[in-house]
Amino acid sequence: MKILIIYLSIFFGFCQSNPKPLKTYNQNHATDSDSLLLDSIQRQCFNYYWLGSDTVSTAARERIHLDQIYEWGDSSIVTSGGTGFAVMATLVAIHRHFISRSQGYERLNHLVDWLIRADRFHGAFPHWWLPDGSVKPFSKYDDGGDIVETAYLTQGLLCAKQFFKDGNQDEINLAQKIDQLWRDVDWSFYTHWKNVLYWHWSPHYGWKMNFAIRGYNECLIPYILAASSPTHPIDTSVFYEGFMKSGKIVTDRVMYDLPTILDHYDNNNNAVGPLFWAQYSYLGLDPRHLKDRYADYWKVNQNHAMIHYRYCMDNPKHFNGYSDSCWGLTSSYSLGGYATHSPEEDNGEISPTAALASFPYTPAESYKFLKYVYNDKNNKLVGAYGPYDVFNPGTGWTLPRYLAIDQLPIPVMIENYRSGLLWNLFMSNEDIQNGLLRLGMSY
Repeated sequence: MKILIIYLSIFFGFCQSNPKPLKTYNQNHATDSDSLLLDSIQRQCFNYYWLGSDTVSTAARERIHLDQIYEWGDSSIVTSGGTGFAVMATLVAIHRHFISRSQGYERLNHLVDWLIRADRFHGAFPHWWLPDGSVKPFSKYDDGGDIVETAYLTQGLLCAKQFFKDGNQDEINLAQKIDQLWRDVDWSFYTHWKNVLYWHWSPHYGWKMNFAIRGYNECLIPYILAASSPTHPIDTSVFYEGFMKSGKIVTDRVMYDLPTILDHYDNNNNAVGPLFWAQYSYLGLDPRHLKDRYADYWKVNQNHAMIHYRYCMDNPKHFNGYSDSCWGLTSSYSLGGYATHSPEEDNGEISPTAALASFPYTPAESYKFLKYVYNDKNNKLVGAYGPYDVFNPGTGWTLPRYLAIDQLPIPVMIENYRSGLLWNLFMSNEDIQNGLLRLGMSY
């Protein structure tokens, strides 16, 4: 199997613990070609932000379509959560010498100055902006603060704060500006004065969307940050009664011989959600030793990823192309538009970010997928910013399009696998350490 190292150059010149023993890919024993391939995909995906970002705000564009067809919105829309992932990808790029430290500082300093001026709502960021900093409604009633997207952006900003806080005076100033943005978020407001966080608040419609965040999904990080806030913290009961549903979040459900541990869905028989649930909250939050009274989060996430892998190996719907090298389901573009892909919602389409952003959990299996995507015969799956968002291995269909929230977690999670960079930065923040202790979590 020939890896497309030459092709890539055109663009840029754990021990595992589970009920059954799992294979491992040992980064310490990686060959030069292995490391070059990891470098290459990290660089390509980072360039989604570095080369493709909005030039006015330097925030991450919500989507980039190489076919220049934008059926679902303005190509100039920038995204708060995706921008948080972009901030972390920039730190990876500095660490890997894709860009200089001064280049990274300049880009992030410009971004933070823009964020200070952009629309915020009780300190929280909206899901989308236009480049001038005005809110772009995500939907009819979603034209204000989005506490989940705020958490994704804040997670990235706090990593950058830790990265620059002991640097030169300009870098220290950047860290201080980030700290003020962090302190401005009124997490307690987004409880709507109840023991749960609410996803949205609108200056025009108030709490009309009425979306209480309960039960296991992609939303652990808003609760961690809300408990860690030095200025507007939530009470611990908001976490344990709201998100954890007073212990009802725990399940004994097993899939492919692996316990799911936490209930991914309410009131039905589904077992696991899309794989971004094991990724977005853990780009900075380190799950390796993270435990509370209900869960060991490393096992939760590793089992989640392995269930997806074993499902694709089992392939109960008999889709052509699924294999030990071609697997991974998450929310992404689809033949019919944006869609959720999971073992219970599988239409034969593979989303590369699912396996690639699972590298820390399934290194051997993720590396097989990486080699599959960059094999000569599959080179139509890869474009300027890395693997395209989705493909169908049975029909050969793909779409030359990218989404920030899918592309940018890839370099971040690969780096967490390689060096733990973002995990180490985020977990070194004293506010986060205090918040985890308040919640009774060990880390």
